[in-house]
Amino acid sequence: MKVNLVSLSSDKKSSQELNDSIYGLDPRGDILHRVVTWQLSKRRSGTHKVKERGEIKGSTKKIMAQKGSGGARHSTRKVNLFRGGGVAFGPKPRDYSTKLPKKIRTLGLKHALSAKVKNDELIVIDEAKLSSPKTKELASKIKELKLENALFIDLKEFDKNFELAIKNIKGLELINIEGINVYDILRKEKLVLTKRSVEMLNERLQ
Repeated sequence: MKVNLVSLSSDKKSSQELNDSIYGLDPRGDILHRVVTWQLSKRRSGTHKVKERGEIKGSTKKIMAQKGSGGARHSTRKVNLFRGGGVAFGPKPRDYSTKLPKKIRTLGLKHALSAKVKNDELIVIDEAKLSSPKTKELASKIKELKLENALFIDLKEFDKNFELAIKNIKGLELINIEGINVYDILRKEKLVLTKRSVEMLNERLQ
């Protein structure tokens, strides 16, 4: 399939060939869901913790006589009934990460890219370069292309001017091709790939 190849420095347009086995799949929601869930579960720190009654500092002396108070029996103020006492059945540290086969992860990336193409949300640019680091120059082109909420992907040797300019525009993100992932692709309205990142993805996903 072919898509338009846009230039940020001029109005010149051409076309870019995309591999059907990567960008032409029928997107499957179940695969995308599995990959996104796997990604987000890995990000969870799992350090949540509360003190149980055995971890509360304080005296172990019985706080009142067993009988004669007219109230319920109590032995210590460390129990969850009292303010400052331990928590019953509270959260404990745990590892939320799960395993996902590499084939499914690769397939998820293909389906995410295909979903962007199907929804007309994928744009290919010739290069992510600017003549100066001025945000105004980039902002006008972004508005023209309707890329107010977009993820830009390029090789890790970013153009310094482009990297500085894009940081000042709300809603835009720039990541290198090594960090491409399903969650970030789906999180943004538009996906912008440079010509060289398309070539790199072809090598990686074929």
